[in-house]
Amino acid sequence: MTRSSINRHPAACAYTPVSDPRLIPAQLKMTESKETYNISTGAAVDYDVGSTTAVNSGNGGALHRINKFFLLDSASQERYSNEDLDPVPPEKRTWNARHYALFWISDHLSVSGFRSAASVMAVGLSWRMALLCIALANIIQGVFIVINGVVGAKYHIPFSIQARASFGYYLAYLMIAMRMIVAIFWYGIQAYTGAECVQSMIFAIWPSFHNVKNHLPASAHITTQFMTAYVIYFLFCLPLHYVGVHRVKWLFLMKAIATPIASLAIMGWIVHQAGLGQNSLFNQGNTVQGSALGWAFMASLYSNIGSGVTLMVNAPDYSRYSATKYSHFTTAVAVPFTATIITFIGVVAASGSKVLFGQILWDPLLIINHWTSRGGRAAAFFCAFSFFLSQLGLNIAANSLAAANDMNCLFPRYINIRRGQFIASFLGSWALTPWNILTSAPAFLNFMSGYSVWLGPLCGILISDFYFVHKQKYHVYELYNFHGMYRYKYGFNWRAFLAFTIGWVPLLPGFIPTVSNIKSVSGMVHLYNLGFFYGFGAACLSYYVICSFFPAKETYVDAPVYMVEDSVSFDDLESSSANEKSST
Repeated sequence: MTRSSINRHPAACAYTPVSDPRLIPAQLKMTESKETYNISTGAAVDYDVGSTTAVNSGNGGALHRINKFFLLDSASQERYSNEDLDPVPPEKRTWNARHYALFWISDHLSVSGFRSAASVMAVGLSWRMALLCIALANIIQGVFIVINGVVGAKYHIPFSIQARASFGYYLAYLMIAMRMIVAIFWYGIQAYTGAECVQSMIFAIWPSFHNVKNHLPASAHITTQFMTAYVIYFLFCLPLHYVGVHRVKWLFLMKAIATPIASLAIMGWIVHQAGLGQNSLFNQGNTVQGSALGWAFMASLYSNIGSGVTLMVNAPDYSRYSATKYSHFTTAVAVPFTATIITFIGVVAASGSKVLFGQILWDPLLIINHWTSRGGRAAAFFCAFSFFLSQLGLNIAANSLAAANDMNCLFPRYINIRRGQFIASFLGSWALTPWNILTSAPAFLNFMSGYSVWLGPLCGILISDFYFVHKQKYHVYELYNFHGMYRYKYGFNWRAFLAFTIGWVPLLPGFIPTVSNIKSVSGMVHLYNLGFFYGFGAACLSYYVICSFFPAKETYVDAPVYMVEDSVSFDDLESSSANEKSST
């Protein structure tokens, strides 16, 4: 299998594969001296790439010391990368098939999973149709997570690097930023849910916490009681951001054991106390009929798929840690199975809650808050703690990791995954103030829920490029080469931009009425309810067709080029490139 090195083409100002990197001698590994411009003094500053020692003159010393403090030791100016952005080395590929299964089991068996059927049944579907809708949505999610995750398992690169192959360096930054914003937003929302778990734990230990006096104004949209729980959750979450995702498999294991037990315990208690035959939810059929039923089903299907499009897009962020090329395939089974199970448990619990409490409670935390006896409070604490663990893992794996990978690519000299997770946690938890969003910004919630209008086409282009345009053949070193074959003209692949536009613009007329008072047109709303299928399909197909007529031939390779392990590093290639450029 041919593996190519990189060499600067003096005429085209691009890099083209010319030789085998395994032939690069070890002696070529050296420190490159580069000259940069000191923005403070206008003087030249000599410094070595790979070291933090600089010789500077004038008044730039303070600025340099600040830069040195934040600069990552592993940052590479040559390839705009760092250790966390580089392909995952073999010693960190520690996720096996069971780890992916455990991850998705613990991800879905959560408070949000309990609530999943509520919105579906609210639009008129019976519990059976709700289960079918959610199962089908998660089958689609699981399949596409696996499909797009292949690039991560094969090349061990994150989504942010994958995007360069199809969009070009600069256009990829826009797509990465779009995904990052979603991750930070959902981090804040899930942190709020995590705080609800902490609050229920405190209620179970100290019932007097119910009577804590509120010292915050009504305009704050949060009470002193809940702020206390929110801060506790936040402080518990911070240390886990330091550990590293390849080392937190133990958390997924704990979640996968504790959360199913807690969920089944709640359902068992409901069935024991209320039974199932006398409640209305299981006797309730579809409250809409005909075409209205069909469109209600499609709207619910789109909504549930949309919540998982974010994970489809950044699937390589998880699969890059795969021990084998096929370890992440268990996702295709674990996602729909666990989502359907927790939905059924939620329906049973909600049905019984109407009998016991006179109202339908879709939230398991509200149910266990009614357990006020001594033994009941002990059980309530265990259940709340189980969901608390679920929220910790869910927020780290699904949100902070995704945001950190994206920041890592946007600012590779200063942000790695660890720093990115901390930044995402502070932005999502405090800058966005999720308690304000949840209580007073329904339009913004609708906007974020409909964000798949853009992420669906993005996912379609990624899959089309990998499977149909480049036929799974990427040059991994060129993906990290800023002036390489995947740069495209001006760092912008117009083919991807055109396909992306085709995928989302027709959905806009149906999307706008969901976030404003503009009158909707039924046909546009129906198209929007088919949003994922249209957006993904149109972008995927149009990108392939455009690339067939206007191929970017400079990005094609005859065979895939992987990271050459134990023989040559990125540093070797950078040193070789430096020598070639100096000789030119």
